[in-house]
Amino acid sequence: MSLKPLTLWTLRGHAGTPNPWKVLMILEELKVPYELKLVDLADLKKEPYESLNPNGRVPTLEDPNTGITIWESGAILEYLVDTYDKQHTISFTAGSKEYYESKQWLHYQVSGQGPYFGQAAWFTVYHPEKVPSAVDRYVNEIRRVLGVLNRSLQDKVYLVGGKYSYADAAFVPWFEVAALFWSSEMDLEKSFPHVNSWLNRIKARPVIVKTIDDNLKARAAAAAAEGK
Repeated sequence: MSLKPLTLWTLRGHAGTPNPWKVLMILEELKVPYELKLVDLADLKKEPYESLNPNGRVPTLEDPNTGITIWESGAILEYLVDTYDKQHTISFTAGSKEYYESKQWLHYQVSGQGPYFGQAAWFTVYHPEKVPSAVDRYVNEIRRVLGVLNRSLQDKVYLVGGKYSYADAAFVPWFEVAALFWSSEMDLEKSFPHVNSWLNRIKARPVIVKTIDDNLKARAAAAAAEGK
């Protein structure tokens, strides 16, 4: 039976927004049909979008095949692999050790990497006042997160079960954002070599290459439009 396309909501003109981007990667990996719907920043906390996502953020996913609407990017990834990865190509058998370890790493991404990298970006770029102590705090937290990953990856090719999974992919978008602002501070190749090798393996995957390339093109188009 053919699937109806899922709907992924993301921000208009904010191509670099990392959380919808990681959902895109998993949709592409699983070859699940989807369409994008764009919402303006000013409309996130208004109807009709607020009825879909009372938190007023992106992403939100609507699945007409199941009637489920779900928000929070980590929950969306779990939903997608549970629903559309029955062969466990990028996930693991329910109840297995690897099943719970992959959840562990996804939760670390959404509670650790995402917030700390996001706050570092906010205080580096968007906060109206310069607060060096805040920038230092969150850039140091980036280094701490990298240290956790580096120790965990020293004898591993991927985070869980010796294979690429959705848990690996979830980390990529915020690394792309971090590379724009703190490449010298991070210095992955020198200071976090296991993270560097792992990230390069993930980014060599055709789906990840495509998603990064599409995002860069969309970001360039958004920047050009804002410059008019």
